[in-house]
Amino acid sequence: MTDADPVEAESTRRPRRRPARADLLALGAYVLLGVFVCLNYWGDVNGRVSSHLPTDHSWFEWLFAHGEYSVRHLENPLFTARQNAPDGVNMMANTSLLGVTLPLAPLTMLLGPQVMYAVYLGAALAATAGTGYWMLSRHLVRSRAAAFVGGAFLGFAPGIIHHANGQPNFVSNFLLPLIVVRVLTLGEPGRWRRNGLVLGALVAYQIFINEEMLLLTALACLVIVLAYAVQRPRATRAAASTFLAGLGVAGGLALVLTAYPIWFQFNGPQSYRGLQGGVFHNWGEDLVAFVTFARDTWAGDPAVEKTIGLTEQNTWFGWPLVLLSVVALVLLVRRSLAARIAAVLIVVFSVAAIGPFVRFNGVETGVRGPWSYVSDDLPLVEMMMPTRLTLVVAAAVGVLLALTWDAAHRQGRAVADRPRVPAQRVDDATPATTDAEPAAPAAPAASRRRWLRPVGYAAVALAVLPLFPRPLPAQQIDPPPHFITAGGWRPYVPAGRTLVPVPIPSNVHGLPTLRWSALTGQEFPVPGGYFIGPNELGEGVFGAPNRPTSTLVYSTMDSGTVPALTDENRRQAVEDLRFWRASVVVLGAHPREAVLRELVTALIGPPQRVDDVWVWDVRALVG
Repeated sequence: MTDADPVEAESTRRPRRRPARADLLALGAYVLLGVFVCLNYWGDVNGRVSSHLPTDHSWFEWLFAHGEYSVRHLENPLFTARQNAPDGVNMMANTSLLGVTLPLAPLTMLLGPQVMYAVYLGAALAATAGTGYWMLSRHLVRSRAAAFVGGAFLGFAPGIIHHANGQPNFVSNFLLPLIVVRVLTLGEPGRWRRNGLVLGALVAYQIFINEEMLLLTALACLVIVLAYAVQRPRATRAAASTFLAGLGVAGGLALVLTAYPIWFQFNGPQSYRGLQGGVFHNWGEDLVAFVTFARDTWAGDPAVEKTIGLTEQNTWFGWPLVLLSVVALVLLVRRSLAARIAAVLIVVFSVAAIGPFVRFNGVETGVRGPWSYVSDDLPLVEMMMPTRLTLVVAAAVGVLLALTWDAAHRQGRAVADRPRVPAQRVDDATPATTDAEPAAPAAPAASRRRWLRPVGYAAVALAVLPLFPRPLPAQQIDPPPHFITAGGWRPYVPAGRTLVPVPIPSNVHGLPTLRWSALTGQEFPVPGGYFIGPNELGEGVFGAPNRPTSTLVYSTMDSGTVPALTDENRRQAVEDLRFWRASVVVLGAHPREAVLRELVTALIGPPQRVDDVWVWDVRALVG
């Protein structure tokens, strides 16, 4: 590595080696922590869902069933008609996790979507920590303990644990450290083709896991490269052509691999342009959230989030970690290029995450934020939630923790004790040694600084231990009816027809009935559902546009009383059933079961009691 190389000027180049025992211990610890986080699910994996985001939890169970169904029936996984019948759902235009659910389809067939969800969630957390550890230990720090602390934070930061409550796509970040490393090695002389091809393949795969996190990573890499270029202009100029050539190869390969899915996302059936009203545009990060302990950490208090009133907890670092980060940056930025770049990331993305107006302790002030100057009609911007930009801040803080521990690890060590490394390293706080360097004169000063090592270790530990995650909170959910799980529905649902569950699945009312589809391997299609699809103007909206009958069902559930019905209501009910291609309407056990049965009976006639459900066979009614 020479100073002319702008990409790995910050890497500690080491010969390739097999994983050491410390590496295996680190990975094992991450796996145990992943199991611990999901502990509440394992008490009854088939009957518990997230108590914070139960509908999201059910959606991702449905996604695992979708991957298994697509593989088993050799259907196009980019689209499904098993939900929102008859219009279907554009899976590329939704959070679909196809990069996970398709390769894991055999396991889903074996274990079922509920078990697969819990297994994958813990594994994704551990895998992200593991690749973060690999990045740090191989390219940034010398101390394996430093890499372990940083990797643990990358995989189990408060913001990541928050999303683990029903959103495994936001904890599936195991490719992102690999992508960052590949971006920063594009300028390596003589390897631009290989590095570009690897980067292109990683980017293409990440598109099928979480496009939003890929976009955040791309923005972070852009800031990193620019920050490096400003501080190392000569090295940047020397490697610019190689870097751009590798970037071109990566972009070309990613485009070839994903061109059709991306076209399908924006132009396929049930695609849309932006979200109605730019609903995410105003969700900025509250300034108090940075110093508040997150709900799902040992120091967190669930009551605090009611005061701040935030939708998501993407920072919530707690004041000790914020204080440590400030002190570490003050001590390290002068001597460490990596720390300076981390500081730039923290400042840039913290400010960008504020949103249209500054929020302080749950109150929106009159102070305008950066997003007030950005149109919510811009492509990509219209779909972004400002607060999620702080996930980049969390990653930068994880790197800073590793740098801080590593700096403490080096304190008090004589120069002669340091490993021989080339002249350029990731942390330019310590000059490289050569065989000609005299080590002995540094020993007295090093001895006087030995006290800094335990102080540094203690400071990091005191900052991160309050953020140790709690097991994710879970709630019990009623099991699906035996009529559904035992296949009693089969004689009622011929090919090409749908089963209409009551209530009709939606993003608000459809938690139990959407699971009927997931837990039966999506063998029958259902109307409605939990997804984003187009309205009549082509804008994205949550769930299917309400039809007269679904509106009646939801209003009856909310009020607890059956409204006065007319012949027009009954005619519309028949028309809606025809639109849905219904053959049977099914009502299982439900807190509003009595009033819902009264409503449906008044609309389409009396039901039959079959097994443990009420059944309306509507084939003769709808033709």
